[in-house]
Amino acid sequence: MTSQTLTPARSRLNASYRNLTLWTLQGWIAMFFIAAGYAKLSEPMANLIDLMKWPALVSENFVRGFGLAEITLAVLMLAPLASWKHGRPLLVVAASGLLIAEIAMLAVHATGLDVGPAVTNLILIAMTAPVLWMRAREVR
Repeated sequence: MTSQTLTPARSRLNASYRNLTLWTLQGWIAMFFIAAGYAKLSEPMANLIDLMKWPALVSENFVRGFGLAEITLAVLMLAPLASWKHGRPLLVVAASGLLIAEIAMLAVHATGLDVGPAVTNLILIAMTAPVLWMRAREVR
């Protein structure tokens, strides 16, 4: 078994690719949750109940509050754009919060047999988990 040592140039290139991939995922996650949160804040409850079954099981204030939380966490996913030093810890907190919300909503959608939203949550988990893992390693 041979071990390859990466040249400094190759290491920087790999880090650049990793950073670009993570920023792309962060942008997609932020766009999704800003849109989802906005819909929960602005759509009538009847429309939300038609789209997803779970809003019928909770109060309107909970749905609106959840939408606000989604928008806040989505914006914090992009916090390093303003300040890398202060934004990275906020990004890790936001990614953790979104991952918890995604897992909880996966359970809700799977129990309610909402296949489309459940698959969407699986995809979001697959996008958020690597962002959280890689960005948390950078904070240390």
